[in-house]
Amino acid sequence: MNNRVHQGHYARKRFGQNFLNDQYIIDSIVSAIHPQRSEALVEIGPGLGALTEPVGERLDALTVVELDRDLAARLQTHPFLGPKLTIYQQDAMTFDFAALAKEKGQPLRVFGNLPYNISTPLMFHLFSYTGSIKDMHFMLQKEVVNRLVAGPGSKAYGRLSVMAQYYCQVIPVLEVPPHSFTPPPKVDSAVVRLVPFVEPPYPVSDIRVLSRITTEAFGKRRKTLRNSLGYLFAAGALDELGIDAGLRAENVSVAQYCQLANWLATHNVEPLE
Repeated sequence: MNNRVHQGHYARKRFGQNFLNDQYIIDSIVSAIHPQRSEALVEIGPGLGALTEPVGERLDALTVVELDRDLAARLQTHPFLGPKLTIYQQDAMTFDFAALAKEKGQPLRVFGNLPYNISTPLMFHLFSYTGSIKDMHFMLQKEVVNRLVAGPGSKAYGRLSVMAQYYCQVIPVLEVPPHSFTPPPKVDSAVVRLVPFVEPPYPVSDIRVLSRITTEAFGKRRKTLRNSLGYLFAAGALDELGIDAGLRAENVSVAQYCQLANWLATHNVEPLE
């Protein structure tokens, strides 16, 4: 069990904790983030401070969101970081990033080594705050990064790909092997940069409609659009939009999903739940 204890802290499985301890990878991530002294940076899940320390050194102040009470307490008493830190001991899934951006008077730069068990729902939570976020740098399971960057026609392409690419430019930064962590996870990891668009390339009038269409289409990804979404669209609507009703969900582009969402929002065929 000793390999699960790192710097006197026992890695908690329920929080999905794996602590980064590879100096080369840490330096590479900090270089990718490139923090500037007066910027408003927010770290999600700082853990034992592998990224917090080198990022914090370059800043006047740093905000961290840490669910684990013991880790939050350790950071509070950190010899040189302590005075610079504002620590929110809470779940990032309940954190109001817009309120913090307003308080800081500037958009936030969010980063973190995200626990694998919450990474996807947390992405969706953050997408709802993209108007308050300048950029995001996250360490994620490599499979999740593959889904974020995937294009149509790829097995990894799904609802997360469409929603992420609607809100952000998605840029893979580097891959991280399991031995870079204590304890080593059973999967490869990767770092991704997400830069919210000031204006989405394919604006949607009601994001809830895009969310619903992608849920429906990818929930039945083996079916054609005629079968998965047909009940939502009037006969001939897909032809009118120039979208082949014989396509499967994974062959429809982000732009086309946005077209579908705007048609549905305009025609309001069926009320949203």
